[in-house]
Amino acid sequence: MAIKRASKKKNIKKKTPSKTWRTTIKKWSIRLIIVFFGLTITWVLLLTFINPPLTYLQLKRAFERKAIGKEWKIDKQWLDYEDISDNLKRAAIAGEDAYFLTHSGFDTKAIQKAMERNQTGKSLRGGSTISQQVAKNVFLWPQRSWLRKGLEAYFTVLIEAFWSKKRILEVYLNVIEMGQGVYGAEAAAHYYFHKSAKSLTRKEAALIIAILPSPQKWDAKRPSTYVNRRANSIVRYMSHYNIP
Repeated sequence: MAIKRASKKKNIKKKTPSKTWRTTIKKWSIRLIIVFFGLTITWVLLLTFINPPLTYLQLKRAFERKAIGKEWKIDKQWLDYEDISDNLKRAAIAGEDAYFLTHSGFDTKAIQKAMERNQTGKSLRGGSTISQQVAKNVFLWPQRSWLRKGLEAYFTVLIEAFWSKKRILEVYLNVIEMGQGVYGAEAAAHYYFHKSAKSLTRKEAALIIAILPSPQKWDAKRPSTYVNRRANSIVRYMSHYNIP
């Protein structure tokens, strides 16, 4: 009579539901991170050659105007870097970002000064470089939040890595808000001085840059005492700065 041998049972460990969910979440998180980096890097690379068609801020301001009964207005006209007056390029660096050509996207001294000023209870002031302003205006939204500031830093690193300083300044001077419904150098030059941004004088260029902290409130054509004083200061320092 044959003796039957007891069959060995395989030890199969069943995954618990919690482990299954953790594994699934981990896989999807990794995929989302890869997609995020892939899309954002591709976006930045594309805008190395393609001019940004519209920005979130431009659309937001236009809808705000419609909501209060004003006309829809997004006045902008792209002007290539070579065609923009050197006076405006120098004024932008002198008035907005003195270390533009030497920093890697962030001016730590300006950020520190802004933090100290804000802690004293005075009016809030940012320490944003031209690169940071391009990151915010082209890729993000204007409202302050830690999420936006984090993404702003991320996009600043990307454009500093993939764009030249010349391209950063070109995009900046073409997309920045320079008046009510007015965006970029060419539209601003026509709006305030009835001429092209190709032929702006030193004082005209300085006046446009002087209103950038509050372009919805200040006017380059009819400058307040403060704006005029700020413009004169920019004019004095313009010759000290090189441009890309």
